Amino acid sequence: MANNDTIYIDIDDEITSIIDKLRSSNGKVVALVLPKRASVFQSVVNMKLLKRAADTEKKTPILITSEAGLLPLAGLAGLHVAKTLTSKPEIPLAPSAISEAADAIGEDGQEIENLPDSHQSIGELADKTHKAPKPPSEGVETLMLNDDNLPPEAEGGKLPSSKGTGAAGAAKVAKKAKDKKLKIPNFSRFRLLFVIGVLILILFIAAFIFASVALTKATINIKTNATNVDVNLNLTASTRQTSLDMISNVLPAKAVQTQKTYSATEVTTGQTNNGAKAQGNITVTETSNGPCAGSTIPNSIPSGTGFTSNGLTYITEDTITFVQQGFGNPHQCTFQGLNSNGGTNIPITAQAAGSASNTSGTPFTDPQDPSVNATGSASGGTDDIVQTVNQNDINNAKNKININSNAEQQLLSNELKGDGYYPLTATYSSGTPVVTSSASVGSVTNTVTVTETVNYIMFGVHKSDLTTLIDNSVDGQINTAKQSILSTGLNRANYNLINSSSSSVQLAMSTVAIAGPQLNTNAIKQQSEGLKAGQVQSQLQNNPNVTGVTVHFSPFWVSTVPKNTAHITVVIAKPTKTAKSSSQ
Repeated sequence: MANNDTIYIDIDDEITSIIDKLRSSNGKVVALVLPKRASVFQSVVNMKLLKRAADTEKKTPILITSEAGLLPLAGLAGLHVAKTLTSKPEIPLAPSAISEAADAIGEDGQEIENLPDSHQSIGELADKTHKAPKPPSEGVETLMLNDDNLPPEAEGGKLPSSKGTGAAGAAKVAKKAKDKKLKIPNFSRFRLLFVIGVLILILFIAAFIFASVALTKATINIKTNATNVDVNLNLTASTRQTSLDMISNVLPAKAVQTQKTYSATEVTTGQTNNGAKAQGNITVTETSNGPCAGSTIPNSIPSGTGFTSNGLTYITEDTITFVQQGFGNPHQCTFQGLNSNGGTNIPITAQAAGSASNTSGTPFTDPQDPSVNATGSASGGTDDIVQTVNQNDINNAKNKININSNAEQQLLSNELKGDGYYPLTATYSSGTPVVTSSASVGSVTNTVTVTETVNYIMFGVHKSDLTTLIDNSVDGQINTAKQSILSTGLNRANYNLINSSSSSVQLAMSTVAIAGPQLNTNAIKQQSEGLKAGQVQSQLQNNPNVTGVTVHFSPFWVSTVPKNTAHITVVIAKPTKTAKSSSQ
């Protein structure tokens, strides 16, 4: 009996400890002696777990029990059962068909071969080598237990007699058992789905609570008998004023300035010929109508006089004087021009450099005296063209300058705010730009840069001084016993600049103030906490100056004002009536 072993099971043993005992056993056939009412084996799952562990260890477990309630479960799992240690073990069946199905189908759906002979005793089984089926290659397979797979004794509660079951019935049951796998419910998956469902429910409840508490809002809209009051004031802001003059509306002011330099560069397009100027000589004569006798000698032509030829100008280098040349023609007299040495060659130089001034044997004229005739030539003129600045180049560079006055305005506005002043943006102005050029017209250069320097200025006053003047104007138009100023309208005021200097500015200011009953919005919020819409309306309409109240809630299911003033908004409607305006 070396190949068999006997293990006594306690009533409190779990299936895992039973499997451990089975694995620790040295016998190939292990008899498990069960106590009465062993609850661990009341589950087909535990039965099949035991069967799988035994197959893996290549052992044959035999349940020693006389409890009839365990037999159907053992039969489903394919476990042998014996009433005593000396009884022959057998797989409980719904006789032959169920036995065949249980023997042939393992937990993983595979056929099991070489099962022990159900007609042999425990000792006889131990003497034979038991070949266990191969364990599954990929862990435990999840099985579902269908009612169709239960043997007749499990479904009806009674074990049918093998004698009363015919061959046809047994074959039908066996075929049905082979067609379907015995599967165990996946309790891990069920537990996972249950946990996920609980988490979703908790999140939903948390979201509902958050929406009902953190997102709850109420808006209280109040209509009153408030009126608009037009305010028109002529103001003077002066840096020399030290205090507010409410009679003349003169406010102490501060002026801030900044200087900005802008520049732009342009490629020059002018050209100058720096080559040599042509030089030469001309002979000059002048004729007069009538005989020489009694004729007046022409005036001398001073040095530096310009003679033209072919559209070019040549400058004389010497004084030209005239002498009578002859008396032969009785109708005209010719006078010869002489240089300071008495010669007839008058030296000339081209006014502009360049080879174009070279000429030979061409006539020259004196633009100031058409009666003067001259001929001559000039040579030696050469070309050397260079780029120079012209006025268009300077103008183009100036037009390229981009002055961003908005940036400077914001800079000055921020400076005034930092010093505690209310900026009057209408006083923002720029001085006359100072324009300079890197090169003058005619200068030899490839580029020219134009620079503009601009001074910007803005005035600011104390906001409290402006508010005081507005209050003074509004008080003169309302009944101060029944109304008070709800809004000065300072943030909506318009200013028009009338006159300005370096130390003061004159402006016309216009705005619309609001006068009406003084309502404390913070007190309204506190008094409305936790109330319904009707209660809020009744509470506020007790004020004779309140003409209407509406309350809106969000989200849609909320019906009371939140108990948090941060979630309450009070809106006082704008007035529709306008009081008589004033002008100061």
